Formats: sequence, structure tokens, C-alpha cells
Amino acid sequence: MKELVSIITPCYNSADFIEETIQSVLHQTYENWEWLITDDLSHDKTIEIINKYNDPRIKLVVLEKNGGAGNARNKSLERAEGRYIAFLDSDDFWYPEYLETMIDYMQDHHAELVYCNYSRCDEKLQPILKVFKADRIVTFHNLLKTCRLAPVSTMYDTKRAGKFYFPIKSKREDHVMWLNLLKVITEGHPIDKTMAKYRMRENSVSRKKKNIIKDQYLVYKDFMGFSTLKSLYYTANWAMNGFMKYSKIFN
Repeated sequence: MKELVSIITPCYNSADFIEETIQSVLHQTYENWEWLITDDLSHDKTIEIINKYNDPRIKLVVLEKNGGAGNARNKSLERAEGRYIAFLDSDDFWYPEYLETMIDYMQDHHAELVYCNYSRCDEKLQPILKVFKADRIVTFHNLLKTCRLAPVSTMYDTKRAGKFYFPIKSKREDHVMWLNLLKVITEGHPIDKTMAKYRMRENSVSRKKKNIIKDQYLVYKDFMGFSTLKSLYYTANWAMNGFMKYSKIFN
């Protein structure tokens, strides 16, 4: 029997985009999944749209208090029963072969974590930057200098690695979580195939690089326990690599 994969999705006021996200999951060629959606108290039609779909694999919980994406992901992770953990934000998109290809690779290569290429798109899912390539093995040490892992394009095996949660006190919670995971496993494997679309929304916090330098510094200082000098060194590397990551215009 095929192993169960748990899809982790936080959502908040995603009515303009979540329909495409839902369709991308329903069209997956790998069908043994549970989709754990945690709504962070949306006040638009997000919940109404999700509830239109009568699929028992879609499991929606609505929080009583807004707590941010990291907290919402953790609430989904607490309920997750699958061996494999995949992340899909409520405005992103997977190609139909995403789950099947990722799981097949993990099983064939005994990999604990895999990541693939993804397209960086505007709000209409049209490419605006070059495809982000999964072009190298990821380790704890090289992930300190730049975060190559995006939730939309990464999957890990809880049977071999355990289950990892997001620190709710960090605005860079995904980077901290990946680093904690890579303290436990040796490496993450790349799959050089584009199977996901990341929607770069104009108001996205992750795009305001100048505003999160301090938050990134705290990744190293507070969460990794590095010295001030070492934290500054890695923050500078992250900033430089981040500039290169987002400066390569598609056209």
C-alpha cells in the first residue's frame, strides 16, 4: 500500500487564490494524501470556498485566534498522520506529478528530504524570475548561508527524521525549521525538475528583504546560539545570496 503523505497548509484571507491551489492538489497523480488546512481566522470567503469541496481527505480547522503562518502550520502538523510531510501555502501551486515524483525519489534513493525546482510567478501565476533550480545537495552548513528550501517544493520523511515544528517567535520560521531538521539528517537531495509554482505577491513579507535583516540575524543568534560575530557573518552571506536569488529577472 502506498504511504500516506500529509499536506500542511496555513491560510489567511486567500479567497483570490486558493481555488487554484485546491485544484492543483485534487489533480495529483498520487492519491493517498490528507490535506490539513489550518485557517488563521480569515474574514473573506476563504473558508466558504474550501467547504465547497466534499472530499474527506481535506481536513479544515479554523483557529479562534490569529497566530501567524508558523502557528497555523504547527496546528496542522499536530494532526498529521502521514509518513511524508509536504508544505503548500494557500496561494501556491503544484504540477500533477509533484507528490508522486517526490515520494518515488525518496523511496528509490532512501532520501530523508528532497526538494525540486519551482517557478517564481506573479499573482496570476505567470513567471517573473528565472526558475529556482534544485541544483545541489543541501546540508546544515550550506543552508546557513542561503535558504535553498522553500515549503512549496520540499518534502521530508518523518519515519526517518521525526516531525519538526516551526518556532512561532521567529519571522524566519521556515529557515529555522529546515536548519533544525538538517541537524538531525545528513543532507537533502535535489530533483532537477520544475513541479511547483511560488506566487510572489506584492505584499509578501518574504520579499521585503531590507525589513528582515534583523530577523535573519536572530536566526543565528537566538535560535542557532551563535556568537555575535558568527551571526553577523552568516547574515551578511544570507543577504548577499538573497540579493542574487531575487535579482535575476526572467525576461
